[in-house]
Amino acid sequence: MQPPALAPARTALQVTHLVKMYGSGDTAVYALDGATAAFTAAEFTAIMGPSGSGKSTLMHCLAGLDTPTSGSVRIGDTEISGLGDRALTLLRRRRVGFVFQSFNLLPTLTAEQNIRLPLDLAGRRPDPGWWEQVITSLGLEDRLRHRPGQLSGGQQQRVACARALITRPDVVFADEPTGNLDSRSGAEVLSFLRASVRELGQTAVMVTHDPVAASYAGRVLFLADGRVSGELSAPTPELVLDHLKQAGE
Repeated sequence: MQPPALAPARTALQVTHLVKMYGSGDTAVYALDGATAAFTAAEFTAIMGPSGSGKSTLMHCLAGLDTPTSGSVRIGDTEISGLGDRALTLLRRRRVGFVFQSFNLLPTLTAEQNIRLPLDLAGRRPDPGWWEQVITSLGLEDRLRHRPGQLSGGQQQRVACARALITRPDVVFADEPTGNLDSRSGAEVLSFLRASVRELGQTAVMVTHDPVAASYAGRVLFLADGRVSGELSAPTPELVLDHLKQAGE
């Protein structure tokens, strides 16, 4: 008896021949120079590369925070590179989540209010079951009434993760999410991002310079000179370091 056929992996995010140019003529600088990549749904991908390789620019274009000079960016079946400001704002609010290095929490709001903020802005109520699942998985049940100033860095970043997930976005983008955390708090946040992919079916894309952080992902994309220069599956810190060393030789 033949085993059942596996359903093809769904592409959550795709960029094709992406160019981002600053300036013009002889002074033009290419932050991205034909970058092409696909990101599978329910996968955790890390993006790495030396300073100036274009990794942050790529993430900003993927998330609709920056407009490419040319090329295609698709979230699911939606081509976002040609959307107007209002449509982009709605897309970011409904289909994209963000986790930043600096947490970006509003200091006058409680943890619960910060988490609910994207839903409030969209005029939506949280799904009770999803709310409980996210809050419990992040261990925030006893911190919801605390303001950011009453929380540790790791707790603040967990609140930021909950805020990113609460809308059930197509993709969560994390920009150096452990950059302001100690190693223990950073490991907790990375473990949760990995768990959100495995257990909640989330798609996550993270920019990092840290091989240890990258090893939490299922795949690492390497950028050089504005293009994808390679990738690594099932990464370990040692394999990531070896790849970076070879690329620099």
